[in-house]
Amino acid sequence: MRILMLSWEYPPHVVGGLGRHVGALARNLADQGHEVHVVTRSPADQVDLDEVALDGVRVLRVAEPPPVIPFDDLVPWVLAFNNRVQAAAGRLLRERTFDVIHAHDWLVAYAAAGLKQTWGVPVVATVHATEYGRHQGWLPGPMNKLIHQVEWWLTYEARRVITCSRYMRRQVEQLFLLPSEKLDVVPNGVAVRDFEVDADEARAMRARLTGPRTRMVLFAGRLEYEKGVQTVLQALQRIRTQVGPTRFFVAGVGTYSQQLRQEVRRLGLQRHVRFTGFLEDRELRLHYAAADVAVAPSIYEPFGLVAVEAMACGTPVVVGDTGGLREIVEGGSGLCFTPEDAGGLADALIRVLSDEDLADELAARGLARIRHRYDWGAVAAQTVDIYARAVVEEQQLTGDDRPPLRALLHEAPILELSDAG
Repeated sequence: MRILMLSWEYPPHVVGGLGRHVGALARNLADQGHEVHVVTRSPADQVDLDEVALDGVRVLRVAEPPPVIPFDDLVPWVLAFNNRVQAAAGRLLRERTFDVIHAHDWLVAYAAAGLKQTWGVPVVATVHATEYGRHQGWLPGPMNKLIHQVEWWLTYEARRVITCSRYMRRQVEQLFLLPSEKLDVVPNGVAVRDFEVDADEARAMRARLTGPRTRMVLFAGRLEYEKGVQTVLQALQRIRTQVGPTRFFVAGVGTYSQQLRQEVRRLGLQRHVRFTGFLEDRELRLHYAAADVAVAPSIYEPFGLVAVEAMACGTPVVVGDTGGLREIVEGGSGLCFTPEDAGGLADALIRVLSDEDLADELAARGLARIRHRYDWGAVAAQTVDIYARAVVEEQQLTGDDRPPLRALLHEAPILELSDAG
């Protein structure tokens, strides 16, 4: 198939799990013989860039239009960004036909809807999270209400809607009043071989990060209130009392960073908490492999990619009993605690840090579960099935009498990415 993806972030310029998800999905679709084009944003202060990545994906990075709108003015920024995305994608659509447009989250909703209405190409939308969920069930201001409405609009315009967990499917169906037959569940994936870390390298990283008798707890992700890092800080002193010296590493950036640093100072934990900032992929994997346990203490979590990545590195995980995290550790492949319960989190972390046999068992079960359920090749194949269904449904709805699924029926060859069309 010929696939046009829209995403506000794409490797190597990523902020969170969405960008890594889109990058891995695009690569694996290309590996399976599909032609994939991605329109995304260019890094700050750079011009438009049209590149073919080493993995065979064509990436168009669009620069911010003048006058430049700061990202803090989120809604105007999104509208300006979507204008550029729609223009760049429109140029592609003039060059060649596409079977499907895949839109990732509300940040590209305006462009996706405009392209669908102009070119008649069906849209598949992945809802990675909802504004309602990010704010624990309420919409505190006008901007939050607007985002919620745009999310609904994207699911309305989409022919099919993908969520990454059963939890998110239920939430999206109830929030946006969608027919259940329009929704599909496809989990995020992980390339296990990419997370294999040499044991000597892991030991060397551990020696760089902390002393031989100090336990290492790792959080990786965006620093936002709903990610629950504050709960770990509240539990840390009790953990140190029970298991001895323990250092907590916080890897990531976000709008809640300053508040977390203030909480560290208030609790007197400056010597025991380290904020690493954003870590590139290899450095992050070395941190996972070096850690005694990885924690995902989220209050709200549609999926929980960081837990999957930690398990792929052979690291035991403790997660908040919520959303997609609950599904990831089914079958005893990780420990759960009630979100925001610092005592329950301390109990779970103390169990893992003080029982080596339990830690080894959780690591082995976690790795086995990842290999069985979260392989990116299988995720990509499931996604293609959804694309095919969207194309057929669109043709049935519009009365289009063109032969369905040109590429899948081999009625025309897929052009090479270097071909001008």
